[in-house]
Amino acid sequence: MTHLASRLACLAAVTLLASGCASMSETQRNTAIGATAGGVLGSILTDGSVLGTVGGAAVGGVIGHETTQPSKKKR
Repeated sequence: MTHLASRLACLAAVTLLASGCASMSETQRNTAIGATAGGVLGSILTDGSVLGTVGGAAVGGVIGHETTQPSKKKR
């Protein structure tokens, strides 16, 4: 596959995935964004380790989910 063809394939995949997020709630969208960013960061920090990628995705998803939760007032 040529360099241009691979870039176009990646662009098409990202476009299709992003359009699937249109019907998501804000919490779901932030969870997905956090999981994606966490997975990428975990992979980078651990030199592609599967455990680092999955761990980063889990932590990122939790952080993304919690950022959209209403603040809980203490009594």
